[in-house]
Amino acid sequence: MVRRIAGILAAFAALLGPSPAAADEALWALLKGGGQVMVIRHASTTPGVGDPSGFRLEDCATQRNLSTAGREEARRLGAAVRARGVPIARVLSSEWCRCLETARLGFGTAEPWAPLNSFFNDRSHGPEQTRAVRALIARPPVGGNLVLVTHQVNIAALTGLYPVPGEVIVLTPQGDGTFRVAGRLRPDALPRE
Repeated sequence: MVRRIAGILAAFAALLGPSPAAADEALWALLKGGGQVMVIRHASTTPGVGDPSGFRLEDCATQRNLSTAGREEARRLGAAVRARGVPIARVLSSEWCRCLETARLGFGTAEPWAPLNSFFNDRSHGPEQTRAVRALIARPPVGGNLVLVTHQVNIAALTGLYPVPGEVIVLTPQGDGTFRVAGRLRPDALPRE
Protein backbone atom coordinates (compact mmCIF):
# COMPACT_ATOMS: atom_id res chain seq x y z
CA MET A 1 0.00 0.00 0.00
CA VAL A 2 2.81 2.44 0.91
CA ARG A 3 4.61 1.64 -2.35
CA ARG A 4 1.45 2.21 -4.32
CA ILE A 5 0.91 5.62 -2.70
CA ALA A 6 4.56 6.52 -3.28
CA GLY A 7 4.20 5.51 -6.94
CA ILE A 8 1.09 7.62 -7.34
CA LEU A 9 2.81 10.61 -5.72
CA ALA A 10 5.87 10.19 -7.97
CA ALA A 11 3.66 10.04 -11.06
CA PHE A 12 1.79 13.15 -9.93
CA ALA A 13 5.09 14.99 -9.31
CA ALA A 14 6.27 14.04 -12.81
CA LEU A 15 3.08 15.52 -14.28
CA LEU A 16 3.72 18.79 -12.47
CA GLY A 17 7.16 19.13 -14.06
CA PRO A 18 10.48 19.94 -12.48
CA SER A 19 10.60 21.36 -8.99
CA PRO A 20 11.07 25.12 -8.69
CA ALA A 21 14.62 24.54 -7.43
CA ALA A 22 15.46 22.34 -10.44
CA ALA A 23 13.93 24.90 -12.82
CA ASP A 24 15.98 27.66 -11.17
CA GLU A 25 19.18 25.59 -11.54
CA ALA A 26 18.47 25.05 -15.23
CA LEU A 27 17.91 28.78 -15.66
CA TRP A 28 21.16 29.62 -13.87
CA ALA A 29 22.99 27.18 -16.19
CA LEU A 30 21.44 28.89 -19.21
CA LEU A 31 22.57 32.30 -17.91
CA LYS A 32 26.08 31.01 -17.27
CA GLY A 33 26.32 30.23 -20.99
CA GLY A 34 25.59 33.89 -21.89
CA GLY A 35 23.52 35.23 -24.76
CA GLN A 36 20.41 35.83 -22.64
CA VAL A 37 18.52 38.98 -21.63
CA MET A 38 17.79 39.48 -17.94
CA VAL A 39 14.83 41.83 -17.62
CA ILE A 40 14.59 42.93 -14.00
CA ARG A 41 11.83 44.81 -12.27
CA HIS A 42 13.43 47.27 -9.85
CA ALA A 43 13.71 45.95 -6.31
CA SER A 44 11.20 46.70 -3.53
CA THR A 45 10.43 50.34 -2.82
CA THR A 46 8.88 52.46 -0.16
CA PRO A 47 5.10 51.83 -0.17
CA GLY A 48 3.01 53.36 -2.92
CA VAL A 49 2.17 53.18 -6.58
CA GLY A 50 3.86 55.37 -9.15
CA ASP A 51 5.65 58.52 -8.04
CA PRO A 52 4.52 61.60 -6.15
CA SER A 53 3.07 64.34 -8.34
CA GLY A 54 5.72 66.74 -9.50
CA PHE A 55 8.56 64.20 -9.28
CA ARG A 56 11.70 64.92 -11.29
CA LEU A 57 14.09 62.34 -12.78
CA GLU A 58 17.11 64.42 -11.81
CA ASP A 59 16.06 64.56 -8.13
CA CYS A 60 15.79 61.22 -6.34
CA ALA A 61 14.26 62.93 -3.29
CA THR A 62 11.10 63.58 -5.36
CA GLN A 63 10.65 59.90 -6.37
CA ARG A 64 9.55 56.64 -4.77
CA ASN A 65 12.87 54.94 -3.99
CA LEU A 66 14.20 51.58 -2.87
CA SER A 67 13.45 50.47 0.65
CA THR A 68 16.06 48.85 2.90
CA ALA A 69 14.63 45.47 1.85
CA GLY A 70 14.89 46.49 -1.81
CA ARG A 71 18.54 47.41 -1.46
CA GLU A 72 19.18 43.99 0.08
CA GLU A 73 17.28 42.28 -2.77
CA ALA A 74 19.48 44.04 -5.33
CA ARG A 75 22.67 43.09 -3.48
CA ARG A 76 21.54 39.45 -3.16
CA LEU A 77 20.79 39.25 -6.88
CA GLY A 78 24.24 40.60 -7.74
CA ALA A 79 25.90 38.22 -5.28
CA ALA A 80 24.02 35.25 -6.78
CA VAL A 81 25.02 36.27 -10.32
CA ARG A 82 28.69 36.56 -9.31
CA ALA A 83 28.68 33.35 -7.25
CA ARG A 84 27.33 31.39 -10.22
CA GLY A 85 29.80 32.89 -12.70
CA VAL A 86 27.10 34.48 -14.87
CA PRO A 87 28.80 36.77 -17.41
CA ILE A 88 27.32 40.24 -17.84
CA ALA A 89 27.99 42.10 -21.09
CA ARG A 90 26.03 45.28 -20.45
CA VAL A 91 23.64 46.78 -17.89
CA LEU A 92 20.99 49.25 -19.07
CA SER A 93 18.51 50.92 -16.75
CA SER A 94 15.51 53.18 -16.65
CA GLU A 95 16.48 56.69 -15.60
CA TRP A 96 14.31 56.41 -12.46
CA CYS A 97 16.43 56.35 -9.30
CA ARG A 98 14.96 53.05 -8.03
CA CYS A 99 16.04 51.30 -11.23
CA LEU A 100 19.48 52.89 -11.34
CA GLU A 101 20.07 51.98 -7.71
CA THR A 102 18.90 48.39 -8.28
CA ALA A 103 21.35 48.06 -11.19
CA ARG A 104 24.27 49.66 -9.39
CA LEU A 105 23.82 47.69 -6.17
CA GLY A 106 23.41 44.42 -8.08
CA PHE A 107 25.88 44.84 -10.92
CA GLY A 108 28.11 47.78 -9.98
CA THR A 109 27.13 49.81 -13.02
CA ALA A 110 24.18 51.15 -14.99
CA GLU A 111 23.78 52.94 -18.31
CA PRO A 112 20.60 55.04 -18.26
CA TRP A 113 18.48 54.26 -21.34
CA ALA A 114 15.23 56.18 -21.87
CA PRO A 115 13.27 53.35 -23.57
CA LEU A 116 13.31 51.56 -20.20
CA ASN A 117 11.68 54.55 -18.44
CA SER A 118 8.26 53.99 -16.92
CA PHE A 119 5.27 54.93 -19.04
CA PHE A 120 2.86 54.29 -16.15
CA ASN A 121 1.66 57.92 -16.15
CA ASP A 122 1.56 58.30 -19.95
CA ARG A 123 0.74 55.04 -21.77
CA SER A 124 1.05 56.76 -25.15
CA HIS A 125 4.84 56.24 -24.94
CA GLY A 126 4.49 52.50 -24.34
CA PRO A 127 4.37 51.18 -27.91
CA GLU A 128 7.38 53.23 -29.07
CA GLN A 129 9.47 52.30 -26.03
CA THR A 130 8.52 48.63 -26.29
CA ARG A 131 9.53 48.60 -29.98
CA ALA A 132 12.94 50.05 -29.05
CA VAL A 133 13.47 47.37 -26.40
CA ARG A 134 12.37 44.61 -28.79
CA ALA A 135 14.83 45.92 -31.40
CA LEU A 136 17.65 45.83 -28.84
CA ILE A 137 16.94 42.26 -27.80
CA ALA A 138 16.30 40.97 -31.32
CA ARG A 139 19.64 39.15 -31.33
CA PRO A 140 21.53 37.35 -28.58
CA PRO A 141 24.00 39.62 -26.78
CA VAL A 142 27.68 38.91 -27.33
CA GLY A 143 30.17 38.53 -24.50
CA GLY A 144 27.68 37.64 -21.78
CA ASN A 145 24.12 38.50 -20.86
CA LEU A 146 22.30 41.79 -21.31
CA VAL A 147 20.68 43.20 -18.15
CA LEU A 148 17.70 45.56 -18.43
CA VAL A 149 16.38 47.12 -15.22
CA THR A 150 12.95 48.65 -15.65
CA HIS A 151 9.38 48.84 -14.35
CA GLN A 152 6.45 46.42 -14.10
CA VAL A 153 4.42 48.29 -16.73
CA ASN A 154 7.28 48.04 -19.25
CA ILE A 155 7.87 44.34 -18.57
CA ALA A 156 4.17 43.56 -18.91
CA ALA A 157 4.04 45.36 -22.28
CA LEU A 158 7.11 43.44 -23.49
CA THR A 159 6.32 39.95 -22.17
CA GLY A 160 2.74 39.85 -20.87
CA LEU A 161 4.15 38.92 -17.44
CA TYR A 162 3.68 40.86 -14.20
CA PRO A 163 6.83 40.43 -12.09
CA VAL A 164 7.14 41.19 -8.40
CA PRO A 165 9.75 43.77 -7.34
CA GLY A 166 13.26 42.42 -7.83
CA GLU A 167 12.13 39.54 -10.08
CA VAL A 168 14.20 38.55 -13.11
CA ILE A 169 12.53 37.46 -16.35
CA VAL A 170 15.06 35.65 -18.54
CA LEU A 171 14.51 36.04 -22.28
CA THR A 172 16.23 34.00 -24.97
CA PRO A 173 16.57 35.94 -28.23
CA GLN A 174 15.68 33.69 -31.16
CA GLY A 175 17.82 35.57 -33.71
CA ASP A 176 14.83 36.40 -35.91
CA GLY A 177 13.64 39.43 -33.97
CA THR A 178 11.64 37.36 -31.51
CA PHE A 179 12.38 35.93 -28.09
CA ARG A 180 11.04 33.28 -25.77
CA VAL A 181 10.63 33.51 -22.03
CA ALA A 182 13.15 31.02 -20.65
CA GLY A 183 12.07 31.43 -17.04
CA ARG A 184 11.78 33.58 -13.96
CA LEU A 185 13.94 34.05 -10.88
CA ARG A 186 12.04 35.40 -7.89
CA PRO A 187 13.92 37.43 -5.27
CA ASP A 188 12.64 35.20 -2.44
CA ALA A 189 14.42 32.23 -4.08
CA LEU A 190 17.85 33.92 -3.97
CA PRO A 191 20.30 32.87 -1.26
CA ARG A 192 20.38 35.03 1.84
CA GLU A 193 23.76 36.11 3.12
